[in-house]
Amino acid sequence: MTLDSKQTLMPTPSYAPTMTLTTARKLAKMLHDIRQFFIARQVLEVQTPLLSQAGNTDTFLQSVTAHVTYQDQQRPYYLHTSPEFAMKRLLASWQVAIYQICPVFRDNEIGTRHNIEFTMLEWYQPHYSLNDLATELSELLSVLYGYPVVMNHYRYVDAFMDFVGIHPLTASIDALQAVAEDKGLTGFDFNNEEDSHQSWLDLLFSHAVEPNLGHDLPTLIIEYPPATAALAKTALDRDGNMVAKRFELYINGIEIANAYDELADGQALRQRFEQDNQLRRRHNLPPVPIDEHLLAACDDLPPCSGIAVGIDRLLMVLTGATCLQEVIPFPSGLA
Repeated sequence: MTLDSKQTLMPTPSYAPTMTLTTARKLAKMLHDIRQFFIARQVLEVQTPLLSQAGNTDTFLQSVTAHVTYQDQQRPYYLHTSPEFAMKRLLASWQVAIYQICPVFRDNEIGTRHNIEFTMLEWYQPHYSLNDLATELSELLSVLYGYPVVMNHYRYVDAFMDFVGIHPLTASIDALQAVAEDKGLTGFDFNNEEDSHQSWLDLLFSHAVEPNLGHDLPTLIIEYPPATAALAKTALDRDGNMVAKRFELYINGIEIANAYDELADGQALRQRFEQDNQLRRRHNLPPVPIDEHLLAACDDLPPCSGIAVGIDRLLMVLTGATCLQEVIPFPSGLA
């Protein structure tokens, strides 16, 4: 039987996934290869709860709240934005290298590179420096790509000056605002924010720097501004400026991974979490309960570095997909 030239193709069923079977098989192979990579290095796979009584206090990461009944009482729990807090509790207790592949949740994140639920690979290596972790990341990428991967190391300051033309750590707020407007980034007003300087940096970096990163080689942006430290240590760079001891991996202009030289100081972390909650109140966001278990674990946390990798975004660059919906079977709007 031959198809009549006027015959139309059957429409895609409403229940169909946005991911093809071919891509699903590539994902399965990638997850298998990741697990074999860590098995060979004696890194323990762990599983921690998705729900927690504490949440992420970060002003720019909104937790998904779940109302549960516990001991006959209604109370809010939070779906984790990353398994970091619980994994550090394991690390403090067991003192061995660990990794996890799990779903994570971030409210109100929808777009070509965002989804409310996505998959994260996270691992922690005791007594690893950031350079040690970068080397291990390169080795993992080499396995997934099937050939040796060399990564470019690029200081945040240098990338900013190359693509924006102004020093990010010493420029005034007025200068940053003027450069943003010159680049067509208008309609933004950060002047009433606690750290408007960092807000202008974030805007300029995301629009003028990020799209240029990682097209020739996977690129590690290192030595971020101290305001972005989150749970990372800080230190002086070679120019005497305070910077965060962290890096982010970019491939084809897409942020793939985020790594910290982990801060194991419970008192310092408490201050950061409390400052986060103060900022949340100023932005009319509800404060989030601080994870007291994590703060207690800090006393026993070994010196370590940790990294989170977006599995879906990594699969995007490995397969040449143009949006996250091609590598997730049922994105949030269809789940």
